[in-house]
Amino acid sequence: MNTFPQAKSLEEVLAFIKEHHFAFVYISRDNCGVCHAVQPQVQEMLKEFPTIHPIQVNADQIPEIAGQFTVFTVPALLLFAKEKEVHREARFCRNG
Repeated sequence: MNTFPQAKSLEEVLAFIKEHHFAFVYISRDNCGVCHAVQPQVQEMLKEFPTIHPIQVNADQIPEIAGQFTVFTVPALLLFAKEKEVHREARFCRNG
């Protein structure tokens, strides 16, 4: 079950990153099997880090997200600290 808040616009994502000290942006698409398989694992992992606030972005619904964050493949997992991207994983995400 997906418990990540769902972004409705690029502006919402940018505001989310700005308002949270640690922001985690999970970018996916509707027909991405890897996205749907990885998301519950990431969700579970983030339970150990309550100061990290997640948001999910569907690149099919908000296509400009790819250009904003230079995302070429999904899933893309972006971690921001104080509005700066500090970590990125894409497509084949590793544990640990």
